Amino acid sequence: MTMNILFIAPYTPSPIRVRPYQFIRHLARRGHTITPVCVADNGPAMNELCSLCRRVIAVPIHAREHMLAYMRALPSSLPFQAAHCLTPAMIAAVVHELRRTDYDLIHIEHLRAAEIGLAALRQYGFGPPIVLDAVDSISLLFERTFRRGSSLSGRLRALIDLARTRHYEAAYRHRFAAVFVTSPEDAWALKTLNRVLADTGQAPVMVVPNGVDLNYFQPYIGPRQPANLIFTGKMSYHANEAAARYLVEVVMPRVWAVRPEITVTLAGAEPGARIRAYATDPRITVTGAVPDLRPYLTQATIAVAPIRYGVGVQNKVLEAMATATPVIAARQATVALHVKPDRDLIVADEAVDFADAILNLLADPERRARLGSAGRAYVEQYHDWQQSVAQLEANYYAMTVGRSAMKKFSYNGHTFLEEL
Repeated sequence: MTMNILFIAPYTPSPIRVRPYQFIRHLARRGHTITPVCVADNGPAMNELCSLCRRVIAVPIHAREHMLAYMRALPSSLPFQAAHCLTPAMIAAVVHELRRTDYDLIHIEHLRAAEIGLAALRQYGFGPPIVLDAVDSISLLFERTFRRGSSLSGRLRALIDLARTRHYEAAYRHRFAAVFVTSPEDAWALKTLNRVLADTGQAPVMVVPNGVDLNYFQPYIGPRQPANLIFTGKMSYHANEAAARYLVEVVMPRVWAVRPEITVTLAGAEPGARIRAYATDPRITVTGAVPDLRPYLTQATIAVAPIRYGVGVQNKVLEAMATATPVIAARQATVALHVKPDRDLIVADEAVDFADAILNLLADPERRARLGSAGRAYVEQYHDWQQSVAQLEANYYAMTVGRSAMKKFSYNGHTFLEEL
C-alpha cells in the first residue's frame, strides 16, 4: 500500500537538513507521494527537493515575520522554538493542502513545525493521523546548554525557553499519533516528562535512528595528509561552536606543544567571528560552507568530535566513519550509538585525554587503518538510511491502520481535537 503524505517542515529538507531529506528521498523511492510544505529556500536545496517530489509548497518567511511570531508567543505558554515558523501563511498553506487533497498521513518535522500542523488542523476541523518527528528532545538540549554552554547569552536563551519547552514536549503524546526521535536517550527524556505534566498521554515514542548515505560517503583507503584533524558541522549551531572553541583553545595547545606541525580543519557553514578568527593561525583552516564535505574527510588523518553537550545522533561522526576516517570523539557524541570504544572509534573526554588520544593515534598508522575499517563496518550495520526509512514506513502503516483521523469539537469556549 502506498500513501499520500503531507510533510510539514520548518526549513527546506536538503542534503544539509539530512534527516527529513533522506526520509522524503527513500519514501518516494518506495512509491509514496510526498508533498512538502516548508519554508522557502532560494538556493540549491529547493532544486534538490523538487527533484524528489511532484509538488513542493514553499512559503517565504522573512526575518520580520519570525520576530512577529516570537512577539506573539511572548505572553503565551508557547515555546519560542514552536513559534519560529508559526506564520499565517504557513498555516494557510497547510489548510489549503488539506482542502484540496486527500492525505493518508501528516508528518511534522521538528518542534519548530509542530504548532503549524496543529493550528492548521484546528482551523480545518479534521484530518488524517498526524505524527511528529521530534528528532531530539529540545528540553534536554536546553538543560545541557544552560549547564555547559560556552556563552552567557546562549545559556540565558536556553533557560528562558526551558520551562515552556518542557510543558510543550510533555503534551506530545496527547497531540500526535506517534512521536519519533533519533536516540533512546531522547525517547527516555520525552517519556519521563510526567515530572512536569502528570498525564503525558499514550502515543508511542519510537526511535528511528539517523542513517548515512553509504553510496555517497564511500570508504577511502588512499593517501591522506600526514597530520590533519577535521571537525565538521554547522558552525552557527551553538554546540558545534562550543566544540570548535574547546578543540582549538583547550585541546590543541597540548597537542601543539608536542607536535606543532599538526593542522586543523573546521569545515561547516556559517562560522561566527570568533571561529573565523582562528584562520589567522596558518595551522587552522576555516572553510565556511562547502559544496561537498567528502574531499575534506578523505584527506584528513583523523576526524574529531569533542562535543561538550548535545542530544540525538551526531551525523558528523557517522559520516566520518562511513569514509573510513578514524574518529576520536567525546562520550557525548557517542551516547546514542551502538559503538564499541577502541574498536569502532576512540572515546576521550578530558582535554589531556583527548590530546593524548590524538598524539597516540597520529603515531600509529596501523591502528588508524583498523579503526577506519571498523567504523565503516559499524555504519553499514546500524545506520543505513534504507533500514531507518523501512522502520518509519512500518510505523506509518500502524498509524494509518490502527489509529483514527481527527475531528474538531468545542467545549467551554475552547477548541480541541479528538479521534474520529
